[in-house]
Amino acid sequence: MSPSPLLSVIIPTLNEAHSIAATLAHVHATVGAGIAYEVLVSDGGSTDDTLALAAAHGARSLPAPTPGRAAQLNFGASQAHGSILYFLHADTLPPAGFGRLIRHYRARGYRSGCFRLRFDVRHPVLLFSGWCSRFNAPAFQFGDQSLFVEKALFDQLGGFNEQMLLMEDVELPIRIKHKARFVVMPQSVVTSARKYVVHGVLRTELTHLAVQTLFLAGTPQPTLLRVYRRLLQRRRPRQVR
Repeated sequence: MSPSPLLSVIIPTLNEAHSIAATLAHVHATVGAGIAYEVLVSDGGSTDDTLALAAAHGARSLPAPTPGRAAQLNFGASQAHGSILYFLHADTLPPAGFGRLIRHYRARGYRSGCFRLRFDVRHPVLLFSGWCSRFNAPAFQFGDQSLFVEKALFDQLGGFNEQMLLMEDVELPIRIKHKARFVVMPQSVVTSARKYVVHGVLRTELTHLAVQTLFLAGTPQPTLLRVYRRLLQRRRPRQVR
């Protein structure tokens, strides 16, 4: 990898030993020829082998000083050397040639953007949710879609809002769009539907819809968190086989 990478892939983790190795192997295999890049895993205090596995699979393993996804993402960005930051969930796989795609859209004047979304489980609700991810609007964008942003723009905006308890990866693109062109690329990431399977697909999707609607309506963060927990924890989760 180049000491001056174009792209810094930043992955926040917390006990992701079950998925991080496969995600990193996929990132290395699909970033695209000719793309100088680095991978940083910003960890929130894992008690499993996440950090060791990340290091063994070519990532910089970084114990974040402050837990919480927004703080971990900001810490990873502060340690990055690339001119473009690419934020990716530990259970999400980007499309083939994602680095080259990001470089292509940046050259066209887009300083930030995301991919469309697809789940690794076929279900009518999840298929519809993925179809909606093509729209470039806050009501249809999700953190699972991943996010690229020029580091200079990210720093100018102050990064993710660490005061937020939920929706920090929806709120940042809203601020980005006030400053720069934002693109939803036509290719899709593939993300794990594990949470949907555990809690029930319809229940989880309606919970996300409720929380996103309340967030866009200006509901305070503590209320959002209470609603999220109450709706998902109302019954005992199913066992995943």
